[in-house]
Amino acid sequence: MENSFTLVTIFGLLFTLGNVGPQAEAARAFFVFGDSLVDNGNNNYLATTARADAYPYGIDYPTHRATGRFSNGLNIPDLISEQIGSEPTLPYLSPELNGQRLLIGANFASAGIGILNDTGVQFVNIIRIGEQLQYFRQYQQRVSALIGPEQTQRLVNEALVLMTLGGNDFVNNYYLVPFSARSRQFALPDYVVYIISEYRKILLRLYELGARRVLVTGTGPLGCVPAELAQHSRAGECAVELQRASALFNPQLAEMLSGLNAELGSDIFVAVNTNEMHMDWINNPQQFGSLLWSRTLQRYWVMHDRIKFMSESRHLCILGSVPSV
Repeated sequence: MENSFTLVTIFGLLFTLGNVGPQAEAARAFFVFGDSLVDNGNNNYLATTARADAYPYGIDYPTHRATGRFSNGLNIPDLISEQIGSEPTLPYLSPELNGQRLLIGANFASAGIGILNDTGVQFVNIIRIGEQLQYFRQYQQRVSALIGPEQTQRLVNEALVLMTLGGNDFVNNYYLVPFSARSRQFALPDYVVYIISEYRKILLRLYELGARRVLVTGTGPLGCVPAELAQHSRAGECAVELQRASALFNPQLAEMLSGLNAELGSDIFVAVNTNEMHMDWINNPQQFGSLLWSRTLQRYWVMHDRIKFMSESRHLCILGSVPSV
């Protein structure tokens, strides 16, 4: 999902990894699927407007340059890689991803995508989730040629997988324009039921492809992201309808994952409550001590080729949270 408060997501995921324990630390590879929250450069190789290859992206990255991450610095996959003692995964479309680097894993994520194929159509050329899974199958074929099919299956089965989807299905689909096609087709509660059912199919396909240790993030507070505040908020208030969407989506996602694990007979999928983590971070920053780090990016934000003024009380930028497409 474009424009989320990623710092809380990052640390929440790291805390979750700590709870997963030695298994996660022993993972030989790390695979990433999803949208802009976890894209680390695939869209740089595509003819799309969903890009993070210019200022202010990357201003706090070690090189201080935009890398394709929709963040001012490191993003979620980067910090998870650090936590499991691995090198950062490369974008799957990167020509540098070959040879032994394939054994580290790969990042298949693409900004702008959603659970549904019609999400993000305005970005035209993005790697939709079905294509990401096809690339994952192709990846396994490439690795099999390198280390053999048995070792490849073991590598995939023991790997840690991150899946981040859902936010764009609201921001860049249902609520993209007034009276959107999906909003005319479904009332919001019915739409949530529908995308959860589609998400279940995606996760089952991921399981069929060998994933056995999967972190699945819910949405953050969609109505409170910087772009929504910049475009719709007068006094810093969050967008009510998008907040309602998050409140409907996240519990149903957790319920679906629980049912899926029961059906598979194993705790394959771990639900990550990013919404609660975010609100805890904002409401109780003192609990996080030295982890709290914030930065004012600038008073003027460039968004969709327009300058949006952010008032002094609303232009706080949290690490990993910058305006995007």
